[in-house]
Amino acid sequence: MQQANITEDQAALSLSRRALLTSAASVPLAASVPQPAMADSTSASVPSSGTTSVDLKINGKLHSLSLDPRTTLLDALREHAGLTGSKKGCDHGQCGACTVLVGGRRILSCLTLAVSVRKPVTTIEGLGQADGTLHPMQQAFLDTDAFQCGYCTPGQIMSAVGCVSEGHAGSDDEIREYMSGNLCRCAAYPHITEAIKQAKAVMGRG
Repeated sequence: MQQANITEDQAALSLSRRALLTSAASVPLAASVPQPAMADSTSASVPSSGTTSVDLKINGKLHSLSLDPRTTLLDALREHAGLTGSKKGCDHGQCGACTVLVGGRRILSCLTLAVSVRKPVTTIEGLGQADGTLHPMQQAFLDTDAFQCGYCTPGQIMSAVGCVSEGHAGSDDEIREYMSGNLCRCAAYPHITEAIKQAKAVMGRG
């Protein structure tokens, strides 16, 4: 008798499962799965060209550029303004080769969007005088042999100018600390420190 009851219960369970599956299959898929909302044709959209007008004052000259909003200042300088002195090293803000001055403060141009820049930009090309006279920091790098391959040198010089201008060249240790964001794979660090001390005396800062 108990075995018969188990069999009847199993049959009833099987029937209820069959009925459930049959009823589920009859429900339209569109009604059971949430559908993404359609875009509102009246909403704001990115211009078809995908560019925006950006005015950058670089080395005292105004550059009106048409850029993708995602363009970094480094790419704007190199690829659109034709100023290739600023170098692309790691492109992740870790080596300092792309350092430029914005409003007199040093920044990593590979991590800065061009559209966000509102102050004058100074690159290595604009550091010296119009008559070709080198900036004291450029001259000091030459005098002390503060470079070898030269790839990091533009960023080193721009950062060194910022270091002195910011008042962080009071001692060798302070110079090394505030220049630590600029890497030199040729290991010219002692000469770079000497160059900064030489230029500081001429610049009258730090």
